[in-house]
Amino acid sequence: MADRRPGRGGPVSARARAIRLGPRSIAALVLISGIGVIAFGWPLLADADSGLAHSADAPWLFAALLPLLVAVVVATIADTGMDAKAVAMLGVLAAVGAALRPLGAGTAGLEPMFFLMVLSGRVLGPGFGFVLGSVTMFASALLTGGVGPWMPFQMLAMGWFTMGAGLLPGPDRMRGRAELAMLGLYGAVAAFAYGTVMNLQGWTYIGGLSSGISFHPGDPVHENLVRFLAYCAATSFGWDLGRAALTVVLTLTIGSTVLKALRRATRRANFEAQVTFEAPGRVPPA
Repeated sequence: MADRRPGRGGPVSARARAIRLGPRSIAALVLISGIGVIAFGWPLLADADSGLAHSADAPWLFAALLPLLVAVVVATIADTGMDAKAVAMLGVLAAVGAALRPLGAGTAGLEPMFFLMVLSGRVLGPGFGFVLGSVTMFASALLTGGVGPWMPFQMLAMGWFTMGAGLLPGPDRMRGRAELAMLGLYGAVAAFAYGTVMNLQGWTYIGGLSSGISFHPGDPVHENLVRFLAYCAATSFGWDLGRAALTVVLTLTIGSTVLKALRRATRRANFEAQVTFEAPGRVPPA
């Protein structure tokens, strides 16, 4: 972007870029993601006599999650040199996302919040995207009364969902319809992935299922995974399909407008805005 201003010494160019990951940000994200993978997957490796209810480990996961989210923010700010405007924008987007979620969460998986998370992650980058997704889900749980043992798992899953959009290729080169198509495809795939990950959180301790789709503690992992896929197909495929379809439709219809607004806001907040000054050309004598 170029802006010629008389009396300012020539053209000024600036472009909003996704916030890049530095070494400290990467270390914080790897740590928090590693803890998340263990939290979701440990029941698959447990024996038949283990207590499998995530209600027991959820408070510990939540207690570890909050300081780690702060660590991601601090590490990202330290790596990029941003100021408090970045944190303020995170708060605004989290509030908007939390307000969007109740609009359709009770109807066939129609959750417009996912659309906003995809576009925000694309603009803000993976580090702040992860924090935004997690904080948005936390705020939404408080707003809707959805606080329970599932909440820290939702925070992790939404953090991964939003972070993935920030890891997509070509943020400085791909624009227009190609970018929207890529974001729509990612939103569809990630919507199913989010539902699948959250199914894993509850499936291991839900009783009363048929033997073909129920979890059998102590059985080989591959056998339980086959049952898990059958469980997902039988119980949540339609819900995830609605979430994916709405995300794609909103991305392709109004995604361009929202992306422009988000990128304009990040430029004003100095999210790694790249500003260069060019010396004015020599004026020939009259």
